[in-house]
Amino acid sequence: MSAPSSSGRPQPRSGVGRRHRRREKLVAETSEYRDAEGNVLTLRGSMSPGTRVEYDTVITGGLEREDAWQRGVEFLFERLAVSWDIAGLELTRQKELLGRYRMASTQERQFIRESLRTHLAEHFPELTAP
Repeated sequence: MSAPSSSGRPQPRSGVGRRHRRREKLVAETSEYRDAEGNVLTLRGSMSPGTRVEYDTVITGGLEREDAWQRGVEFLFERLAVSWDIAGLELTRQKELLGRYRMASTQERQFIRESLRTHLAEHFPELTAP
């Protein structure tokens, strides 16, 4: 409970209860990938087991092969992209990242695919790269 004060009344403890405990937020390791123009894509180095199963379903699902491949790249980008610095503008919000990915040029999409393939090989070798 609370420790009594010199007046004999209990004094509340500040910052001791469950509500006041601060948990350290786990931060996944990240990797940066640069393209020829100096743009930087930062990808997260961890993926939950559930996300891995979901990715496997997407990549091997009943979709047409090309559709499954495209959806697999987008799925990985959604789950792994932490930030994307394009011409000095850094995007970090999930909605912005996904919107920019969907507007990416052919060259930018190729850079993203190559970055994701390299990243999977290094961090998630058990997954099939799109």
